[in-house]
Amino acid sequence: MINETEQPGGNTAAPPVLAVSALNQAVARLLERSFPLIWVAGEISNFTRAASGHWYFTLKDSAAQVRAVMFKGRAQLAGFMPREGDKVEVRTLVTLYAPRGDYQLNVEAIRRAGVGNLYEAFLQLKAKLEAEGLFAPERKRAIPVFARCIGIVTSLQAAALRDVLTTLQRRAPHIRVIIYPTPVQGEGAALKIAQAIATAAARAECDVLLVCRGGGSIEDLWSFNDETVARTIAASPMPVISGVGHETDFTIADFAADLRAPTPTAAAEMAAVARGDWLAAVEGGSGALRIALNRKLAEAAQTLDWLARRLPSPAATITHQRLKLHAMQARLGHATRIPLTKMTFALHQLHSRLNARLPDTRHARSLLDQHARRIAHHLERHTTHDRQSLNALAAQLEMLNPQRTLERGYAIVIDNKGKILRDPAELKPRTDVTLRLAAGSAQIGIATVQAVLGE
Repeated sequence: MINETEQPGGNTAAPPVLAVSALNQAVARLLERSFPLIWVAGEISNFTRAASGHWYFTLKDSAAQVRAVMFKGRAQLAGFMPREGDKVEVRTLVTLYAPRGDYQLNVEAIRRAGVGNLYEAFLQLKAKLEAEGLFAPERKRAIPVFARCIGIVTSLQAAALRDVLTTLQRRAPHIRVIIYPTPVQGEGAALKIAQAIATAAARAECDVLLVCRGGGSIEDLWSFNDETVARTIAASPMPVISGVGHETDFTIADFAADLRAPTPTAAAEMAAVARGDWLAAVEGGSGALRIALNRKLAEAAQTLDWLARRLPSPAATITHQRLKLHAMQARLGHATRIPLTKMTFALHQLHSRLNARLPDTRHARSLLDQHARRIAHHLERHTTHDRQSLNALAAQLEMLNPQRTLERGYAIVIDNKGKILRDPAELKPRTDVTLRLAAGSAQIGIATVQAVLGE
């Protein structure tokens, strides 16, 4: 029998014959080896989403087109649904669909056109802030184990807010929550996010701050790649947990925060330990404390018994101490009695000598009393005379008091400059004067003046 690979007479074997499927598979492997994962830019055309969740579309430019497929597992992570005419960039593997022999792109990731520039800006800002030490692990602060108040910086319309509030209500309903509302995407959103974080820091009401929003494209999340937001997070006096986007999304805010959570819900779980866990820990701790306390009491009881056996009789100790006290009392009395007797005798002698040398002060005291009486008599007489003189002067002063003159019906005329008028010629028509009377003052306007000379 003749071998298929060898001809009679020693001729070489003929080339193998490939099936179409084997050829297509070989070409597919060749393409995949020759073109590693690359980014390709183009316009979406003929987009179809199959019931299975896979995406099928054509990627084209002005000169050519190529078929592309993005399977369900990758499409779920895209962050947006492409539409006809969208300019996109795809990270793809060049391959061949063997059953039809169609050359196509197997898309691993998709982003809107221009996102590559955003990503480049993201990398540059990340490198800059990292070089400044803004992301250093030693700068990170620990999240408090028992937070009494949690602040949330996000949009009031965000689904992430509902997820966070639901999670906190379920895990830790006892924790107070304060919301600092701010837009999380769009023009000017980054500045408003930074202002909301700064407001929370200035008010210092919370133990930990959550900065969060739901998933989206890199453009939707770009407000959290802002340098001002990153620096405001780093400067916050309270620990900050960043929960922006999905698990695969990373922003500058994640690196600047003290802790990064993969989702807003995870951020809420990291910020608050579940009340059930606390109760379980308290229950476990109370049981261990009870066992330790019982063991300590048992050991103390044994120690007390041991000390009681070593303790001598209190009655015998008291009797012995009483005998020692009596002996010391007798010695103390004997030691102090003789010096005290000597000092008492010396004191009596000194007292006698003092009495013998004291001068007689009775005559001096008599003179002192006489002088005191004379001084009191003269003082009373001068006081009476001065009081009488004072009363006379007061009567004269009362007679000269201008108020008494006013009470008799006289008046003082004063112009608007405070000058007292004494001559009718000083009165001017259409001017105001003040009349000071006994019971007060009155403002009078002068219409005309007719002078009447006195006698």
